[in-house]
Amino acid sequence: MDFPTRHLTQPLPYDLSYEVAEEGEADTIAALTASIHSIATTVDEDTGHARRGVHAKSHGLLRGELRVLPNLPPDYAQGLFSHPGGAWPAVLRLSTTPGDLLDDKVSTPRGMAIKIIGVPGVRLADGVGDATQDFVMVNGPTFLAPTARQFQGSLKLLAATTDKAPSLKKALSAALRGVEKVVEAVGAESSTLKGLGGHPETHILGETFFTAAPILYGRYMAKLSLAPVSPELLALKDQPVDLDNKPNGLRAAVVDFVTEHSAEWELRVQLCTDLASMPIEDASVEWQAPWIAVARLRTVPQAGWTHGLSVLVDDGMQFNPWHCIAAHRPIGSIMRVRRAVYAASARFRAERNGAPIAEPRDLDQWREHG
Repeated sequence: MDFPTRHLTQPLPYDLSYEVAEEGEADTIAALTASIHSIATTVDEDTGHARRGVHAKSHGLLRGELRVLPNLPPDYAQGLFSHPGGAWPAVLRLSTTPGDLLDDKVSTPRGMAIKIIGVPGVRLADGVGDATQDFVMVNGPTFLAPTARQFQGSLKLLAATTDKAPSLKKALSAALRGVEKVVEAVGAESSTLKGLGGHPETHILGETFFTAAPILYGRYMAKLSLAPVSPELLALKDQPVDLDNKPNGLRAAVVDFVTEHSAEWELRVQLCTDLASMPIEDASVEWQAPWIAVARLRTVPQAGWTHGLSVLVDDGMQFNPWHCIAAHRPIGSIMRVRRAVYAASARFRAERNGAPIAEPRDLDQWREHG
C-alpha cells in the first residue's frame, strides 16, 4: 500500500511543557469519581449487579486481530506500529454512553473499546506486568466538553437522572432526533443533541470511531480513528435499525451481522502539527490533519454477544486508555482525569460483584463462550 508523504506537514514532537494541568484538576478528579460512583451505585442497587458508570450497556463483544501495515512512513511507524506486519489478538466492545441500562430507543452516542493483547514495549509504572494496549473511542471526532472540569458539570447532571423516568427519556430522545434531523438537513450536526439522546437510530457497526482526546504516538502526539473498510460494513453506514419494542435492538443487529459476516476496519492516525489549531488541552476542537492508515482490525464470523461473553468481558475486563505502553500514553485534561476515575470504577465493579478484573494474556477463554 502506498502512503502519501510528500505533502504532509512535519509532525510536532511532544514536549512535557505542552501539557498544562487545569486549575483544580485534583478536585475535578474527585468530583468525577463521585459522579461515576453515584451512577454505578444506583444501577447496582436497582439491578443487583455493578456495571460501568458510563458505557454500561454492551451491544457487541467481539474477538479479532489487529495487524500493522507494512512499509509505514517513519513518522507513523511509532510505538505499537513500529512492528511492520505485527499481529495481535484483540477484544472489541461496542456500547452506548449512559451508565444505566436504557431501552435502545433512548438513542445516544456509541463507543468502541479495543483491547490488544500481547503488545511489546515499555509500560507505565502502574501497568508493569501487563501486556495489553487499550484504545477507547466514540463515534465522533471531538469530545463533548473541552476540559475535564466542564465535563464534570454535565456528568453531575446525568448522575442525578440515573434510573429516573425511563419513559420520559424515550420521548425526549424521539424529540431530539427530530431536531437533529432538521440540523443535519442543512448540512450540520450537533454533538450536544446527539449526546442528550438525539443520535439517529442507525446501525452501530456502520460508525467510524475516534479517540477524540489525544495520546502520545512515539515521539509525537496523535488522535486515532477506526473506520469500516470491508464492503459489508460500509453498507451499514447510516442504515436505519428498527428499535420499536426492541429494547436491545442494537445488540440484535450486531449479532445478526457478525454471525454471518467477517468485518474489517482500518485504524488511522492523525498527527499533531500545530498546537494552536490542534490543541492538546481542549478535546472539543477537531484537528485538521490527514488521517493515515497504520493497521487493519479484522473479525471472523462469531457469536457477537452471549451471557458468557458478557461475564468474561463486561464483568471481567476494563477498557482504559492508561492500559498502554509508554509510547502511547494518554495526554491532555480529559485523558489525565480518566486515569484515576476509570481505576476507581473498575475497583467498585470488582468489589460489588465479587469478581476479579484482570488483564488477559490470551483469548483461550473465548472458546467457551462464543
